[in-house]
Amino acid sequence: MYPGGTTAVGGLSLDIPTGQITVLVGPSGCGKTTSLRMINRMIEPSSGLVAIDGRDTATLEVNELRRSIGYVIQSGGLFPHQSILDNIATVPLLLGWGRAKARARAHELLELVGLDPALAKRYPSQLSGGQQQRVGVARALAADPPVMLLDEPFSAVDPVVRAQLQDEFLRLQAELGKTIVFVTHDIDEAIKLADLVAVLRVGGTLAQFDAPARLLADPADDFVADFLGRDRGYRALGFVAAPGLPISAEPTVPLGATPAEAKQAAAGADWLLVLDAAGAPAGWVEPARLLAPITSAELHRGGTLARVGGSLRAALDAALSAPSRRGVITDDAGGLVGTVRAQDVLVEIERGPKTGAP
Repeated sequence: MYPGGTTAVGGLSLDIPTGQITVLVGPSGCGKTTSLRMINRMIEPSSGLVAIDGRDTATLEVNELRRSIGYVIQSGGLFPHQSILDNIATVPLLLGWGRAKARARAHELLELVGLDPALAKRYPSQLSGGQQQRVGVARALAADPPVMLLDEPFSAVDPVVRAQLQDEFLRLQAELGKTIVFVTHDIDEAIKLADLVAVLRVGGTLAQFDAPARLLADPADDFVADFLGRDRGYRALGFVAAPGLPISAEPTVPLGATPAEAKQAAAGADWLLVLDAAGAPAGWVEPARLLAPITSAELHRGGTLARVGGSLRAALDAALSAPSRRGVITDDAGGLVGTVRAQDVLVEIERGPKTGAP
């Protein structure tokens, strides 16, 4: 409770599992950031208990507590007068690491978060927004903390970079297995990243605490359903595997194929799939419109790709977004496996278990 009687977070009770990502989400003013900051005592709770591994954080020395918890904020919170390497090495140095050891750890983390080591001597103002966010994550990881707090870390970058950062974050978590509390206002980001999602109401009360699939399939009440928004059924398909789809062989030609070769391969079909030099799908062409050997300029790249054994949502999106209406299915290395039609995905949806079933 803040001075003046305003309750930011009231009656919130959560058990956050070790080694997983718990995402706090909800409308503006629901207490997401306040809840996060109470964990590392940047905001002192006026009542209640915050415990980490059974230890009441109120009994710990505050600076010691904060140095044991990685913390990433929206802007990255980097020190503008320090190089990227020194920014990352900040907490290890505060913990008494030798300078050589701290800088060596910083170099390791630059590569771990996917940054060019050549950036080590630059300053934050010389980096893009996405690069700064990666540095912020690296700095939070520097002392290998068991717990990490992230407060809307990717919201200040454009959608393409944001998706890349989310994917990189999931890759890191699969490798490191940290206990993470992540705040976002974006329900789609929460569903993509979380093992568990806590939906908060204004006033910091808990509306629902569930795995993303269960949240989409069975909202606790109208507030949660309205917050989740439209297309819940379609989004829930992202949690349903598609192992039984009938995948068809797809005629292809390589980049550089002549119009005659394309028409022969297409055998009368309106669209033909083109592969790059590595055998990966590059895009679609209309054989009847070709006047010269196929180059990248002729390719229609609108269709998304789905992995074999991936989700029904990915397979359906691939089929619906392709100009040919045939969804391209690849293996884990990106090589072509075949294609699938939307109607076959819909048959599998009807045949399979309800989305979000445990």
